[in-house]
Amino acid sequence: MLRRHGPASVMWRRRAAMALGAITIGLAALLFARLADSASTVFTATVHAIWWLPLIATPLAFVAIAWMTRRFAPEAAGSGIPQVIASVHQPKAALRKLISPKIAAIKGAFTLLALLCGASVGREGPTVQISAAILGWYTRLFRAPIRASMIIAGGAAGVAAAFNTPLAGVTFAIEELADAYEQRVALLVMTTILLAGIVSLGFAGDYVYFGAVGEHMSVGSVIRVAPVAGVLGGLSGGLFARAMLNIGPARDRWVPWFKGRPIVWAFLCGVVVALLGVVTGLTWGTGYSAAHAIIDGTNAPYWFGPAKFTATLATASSGLPGGIFAPSLATGAGLGALLRPLFPDDPGGAVVLLGMVAYFTGVVRAPLTAVIIIVEATASRGLIMPLFLSALIAHSVSTLVCKERLYHGLAKPWRTALSGPTA
Repeated sequence: MLRRHGPASVMWRRRAAMALGAITIGLAALLFARLADSASTVFTATVHAIWWLPLIATPLAFVAIAWMTRRFAPEAAGSGIPQVIASVHQPKAALRKLISPKIAAIKGAFTLLALLCGASVGREGPTVQISAAILGWYTRLFRAPIRASMIIAGGAAGVAAAFNTPLAGVTFAIEELADAYEQRVALLVMTTILLAGIVSLGFAGDYVYFGAVGEHMSVGSVIRVAPVAGVLGGLSGGLFARAMLNIGPARDRWVPWFKGRPIVWAFLCGVVVALLGVVTGLTWGTGYSAAHAIIDGTNAPYWFGPAKFTATLATASSGLPGGIFAPSLATGAGLGALLRPLFPDDPGGAVVLLGMVAYFTGVVRAPLTAVIIIVEATASRGLIMPLFLSALIAHSVSTLVCKERLYHGLAKPWRTALSGPTA
């Protein structure tokens, strides 16, 4: 009995690792969010003082970050969610490669550097990889057997802590991280999210990520707006996913000179981001401020959505560490701003949210997670049904544009790396 259920048993070592890991995830997510906001604030202040500086600094910073990533931590490139998806299939090998403490530290540092140079990245994807690494480290510290469920729980807690959306963490685990969602995984995920959420709430308070939206839509408005938002969001989001999955092979096929020159490609991507940012003044960083303003009723320029789409694609394809969650939500807000003049008699904030959820669903093809994130991040519980309708339509349309789900397609190289002879 003592061996199986005592304080030194495997069960209690696993529980201790989970509890301390969840508390650390909450603290780490909160600290990372504060540092990311500070980095964006510093860059914005710099641009206001010297408007032309990003034309020089941003491309050079893209080159430096891309080179350092490839040189010191190739596993830290990109969003971080594909690495966690791959880790679920090979948890023991992943602890040494994809979700090690070294990779987590470099991931966080390089993402902050990307925000300091104006790259269109988010902190949510990196938070997922960092959180999975934290729980994996505690598992090794307590000499508890590493299981896929621990990695799933860590990644889900990262999403929940990043957005202050606990239900979205659970749905994210269901739709993206876990192929087979068992009851044991569900309990572990919910417990980890609970502990991480308590820590986050204790320090940051009960906040709504994008501000509360109390609008409602009539049945007639839903029938008019949701299908249009779903089709346009599915088309544009599916196009982004398809471009992300195919831009590398297409580049090497049509311009073979770029093959083997990733640093040059990163420089060109930096030039695109810098030019868009200087000309528009709105496409820098996560896009959180712009999205928040659009939801509140500010009239955004018609070109904001396409410009943010392009800046995010250029940043993501450059190889820099950084997520696409927040930039995708900002692009979706731009799509909603385009829809608002088409439906002037309908609630403006609700129309924007339908555009956001449709585009985000089109990109990641996780409608349940998209709806729950929007609902929890805007306190818009009265719009659940319209959001679901728009998300389901967007999911169907996106499937026609891009057959493969974005994160799972991006996870394939990492799964291959873990299964190789060096794993």
